[in-house]
Amino acid sequence: MPSVLTTTTAIGTAPGGSSRKEEAMSSCKERSGKNTKSWTPIVHLNVGFVVGVLFVLLTFLVFSQKAAISGLNVATTVAQPSIKGPGETFVTSGVQIQGSGGSAEKGTVVYNTKGGYSETCEVDGDVRINCSALSVFLVPTASSERHEWSILPYSRKTMPGIKNVTVAQLQGPAAAPACTVTYGVPAVIFALGGLTGNFWHDFSDVLVPLFVASRRYGGEVQFLITNMQPWWPEAYRTILRGLSKYDAVDLDGDEHVRCFPHVTVGLHQHNGLSIFPEWVPGGPLSTHDFTRFMREVYALPRDAPASLVREPEKRPRLLLVHRGHSRRIMNEQEVLRAAEAAGFEAVAVDFRRDVTVDEQARTANSFDVLLGVHGAGLTNLVFLPPGGVLVQVVPYGRMDVIATLEFGLPAKEMGLRYIDYEVRAEESTLLEMLGPEHPAIKDPDSVHRSGWDKMTEFYLDKQSVRINITRFAPTLAQAFDCLRQQ
Repeated sequence: MPSVLTTTTAIGTAPGGSSRKEEAMSSCKERSGKNTKSWTPIVHLNVGFVVGVLFVLLTFLVFSQKAAISGLNVATTVAQPSIKGPGETFVTSGVQIQGSGGSAEKGTVVYNTKGGYSETCEVDGDVRINCSALSVFLVPTASSERHEWSILPYSRKTMPGIKNVTVAQLQGPAAAPACTVTYGVPAVIFALGGLTGNFWHDFSDVLVPLFVASRRYGGEVQFLITNMQPWWPEAYRTILRGLSKYDAVDLDGDEHVRCFPHVTVGLHQHNGLSIFPEWVPGGPLSTHDFTRFMREVYALPRDAPASLVREPEKRPRLLLVHRGHSRRIMNEQEVLRAAEAAGFEAVAVDFRRDVTVDEQARTANSFDVLLGVHGAGLTNLVFLPPGGVLVQVVPYGRMDVIATLEFGLPAKEMGLRYIDYEVRAEESTLLEMLGPEHPAIKDPDSVHRSGWDKMTEFYLDKQSVRINITRFAPTLAQAFDCLRQQ
């Protein structure tokens, strides 16, 4: 066969998880038995050696005969150069295949479902895209067995309402559509829609995975978008231009056959805003690299918070994210006064729809502390200077795990200090609304067992909070101390 097919299906475990530990243990098993002077092991060794040699020779003869009949290809890994961004190191590799006729050709399809959220295909070689049909073809130079994959090009592979992209290795060149546009740069195909429009999902579902997929190319990459939402590329134009020097192509209704040397189909979400360096194609990138990229493309001036060591009289700035709907802070003005009393210059900011992302980035970067109830507004942590502080108010209802995964862990990976404040039942508007005997108050675990929709209904959609200032004061003092320690 003139191309190599590689499938990666390590699902559901992050780097360093139990599966990796088990893998390490299985490859380093301790050998049992003692080293004695008995002749028996030597006899067994000699017999085993002879049998082993005969087996290898027999296998070689059979394998060689099959190879002579079918023209089997031999694959060897070769290094490829890549462009690197500031402060980032990449090592990429490709596969060069030696065909039965003696001429070298390239052709790989790597299917990846690592992590369980997403599915992607990396297609390398003579790659042709029938845009209107959402079909990607790998064209061999000789006859080949056909292989086919169906990929959802959104980073959540179960997302409804998005068309799949077909990836196929063709049987031969005769079946390939003729190119109408040919590129010398790689491409990334991805979908919009889904949960985009929510600020957190814009980053977790598209922008962070797109950074992972394309940063290795240093801008020399073409984006191909399906299920286009025209407002979205305009809203994030600064980020897209930082990743690609070229205008994105709207695949919907495009009649061209566009040809590339390499195509990534779909986006790989690692875990929300987090990036696992071991999973990055082309070499390690981190969540910290992503926030550095944010400061670079938006030309944000601050890469460190206020220094209370150098300027002890300076009042660090605290941004309180104002929410106008669910999960509001009902006593917002009291919280601001408490923050002022703790030593901050405190300001409530409403990131409305008419505020551009560029303006949000500059605003957030001018603060040292970001404070708010769990929600999309906390995504502005990607613009904070490293060393800044995120204070997340965790709604009542056993929401600590979700809050930590979506904001707490990424904050630490970004080089921020993270503090959470868990709301008690008496601080939640749910207590007055539902009464103390309601399961949402009395037994939050039962609500979580009822499923995501019930959990969302009570703890995200219906709840607001009235923070106990006396209880909250130590949290503000802790945030101030985090800055004083730097």
